[in-house]
Amino acid sequence: MRDRDSELRLADVLVETADTLTDDFDLGRYLTWLADRCVELLGARGAGVMYTAGIDDVFLAACGRQRAAILELLEIQHLGGPCVESFGTGEPVAPVRIDSAVAGARWPAFAARACKYGIAETYAVPIRRNGTVLGALNVFVAAAHRGVGRESGPTSVREVRIAQALAKAAATGLHNHRTHFACRLLSEQLQTALNSRIRVEQAKGILAERWQTGMDDAFEAMRSYARREQQVVDLVAVQVIKGLIDAETLRRRRSGPS
Repeated sequence: MRDRDSELRLADVLVETADTLTDDFDLGRYLTWLADRCVELLGARGAGVMYTAGIDDVFLAACGRQRAAILELLEIQHLGGPCVESFGTGEPVAPVRIDSAVAGARWPAFAARACKYGIAETYAVPIRRNGTVLGALNVFVAAAHRGVGRESGPTSVREVRIAQALAKAAATGLHNHRTHFACRLLSEQLQTALNSRIRVEQAKGILAERWQTGMDDAFEAMRSYARREQQVVDLVAVQVIKGLIDAETLRRRRSGPS
């Protein structure tokens, strides 16, 4: 029954992890939630997430009984560590004992700090979508720690596979959020451009009717005024529509010396 409950809980978490198309989505809160679910499902001492939203934008999130320590273990990995390695290669980093010669030679600064905080073992999996690495998930295991549904001892294949499943679900959710955000931004930009075009056309019509001239002449008057006053044409159009620029003055300035 316990295994059944664990499987159902894992299924629920995977669905929640992939569901990011919400109006109140908050990246920092999501990454912390993801780390928290890793601790819950894997019975680990702690978990951390490294995520990049762009060339220079790197976000770190940590969870566990030693959250500050886990965050420090993520930060020190600029000198090398499983999370950075997995992120760089796009491949999983198999469980490694911190007190082993392998860890000490591979990531000396990270291994020394992890030993200080009582971490016995660590591993990492990439958050990857269609060949693009978005981040990495780092799991930390303590020697004497017994989490829910976890025996003390070496990390099992099942635990690594659960971490990979969470990372894949997170990759889907983060990719969908990026796509949704980009589409929404493009839509807003197009709407702004359309609104600007409508305002300019409306202002042209007002001036053309008042001056009994063509639309092109009216637009040229606004454009010339915008250049002289160092304004954008859209702002001039708004002022024409609201009557903040006297049309005759605008026309006179157009006809006068530049």
